Amino acid sequence: MLAVMNGVLLIDKPSGWTSFDVVGKVRHIITKDPALNVTGRKRYLVGHTGTLDPLATGLLVLLVGTYTKKAMALTKLDKTYDVTMCLGQTSTTGDDEGEKTTVSGHEPSEAQVRAALAQFEGDIMQTPPAFSAIKINGQRAYKLARAGKQPAMEARPVHINSIVFTGYQYPHVRFTADVSSGTYIRSLVEDIGKVLETGAYMSGLRRTRVGQFAIADAITVDGLSADVLRAAVSEAI
Repeated sequence: MLAVMNGVLLIDKPSGWTSFDVVGKVRHIITKDPALNVTGRKRYLVGHTGTLDPLATGLLVLLVGTYTKKAMALTKLDKTYDVTMCLGQTSTTGDDEGEKTTVSGHEPSEAQVRAALAQFEGDIMQTPPAFSAIKINGQRAYKLARAGKQPAMEARPVHINSIVFTGYQYPHVRFTADVSSGTYIRSLVEDIGKVLETGAYMSGLRRTRVGQFAIADAITVDGLSADVLRAAVSEAI
């Protein structure tokens, strides 16, 4: 058993949970268990290295104790996502939560879909979604957007290592994207929809990799306990 709970914890976040929900649950368990919280802190240090939207699932890399000091370095890691996009409509939020607008009933061929995906591999310029955590004049963009304002989002360079087509049954396209830090999958999906001239929004997202960390090594929040944390927290880095 660790004398003090320090290390990396990999969680498979379920849909409907915010990243902060997961952090809060882990923090509560550690803080309340004397065997884990040997320092007696009233609020044990737990943080994450990059949020996942509430509707998204998959790998959330948490840092515990002194490892929270490593957060800045670990937020810049490449990531891999399994993506489902819905053609024919756009969404005000870029995902399934927003208000939908029908754009086109055209059904692209599989060849057209594959060709559109291939256009986005490599270095591209991407405009982040208005509903994002980017700060505009000191305020989060999503707060401005929810207030009915139109935050000015500037395009910035990102790198798409690869996009692998995994399935298509109109209106849903599935692919796996391996991307640089700072890439917004919602924006990528919207841009693909523009190329196809159908419109598109992200209807499903699962993160499977963050740098050297893989979803196969993650634990679920179901049955999370002090004993589970004791076994799962790793000082591997």
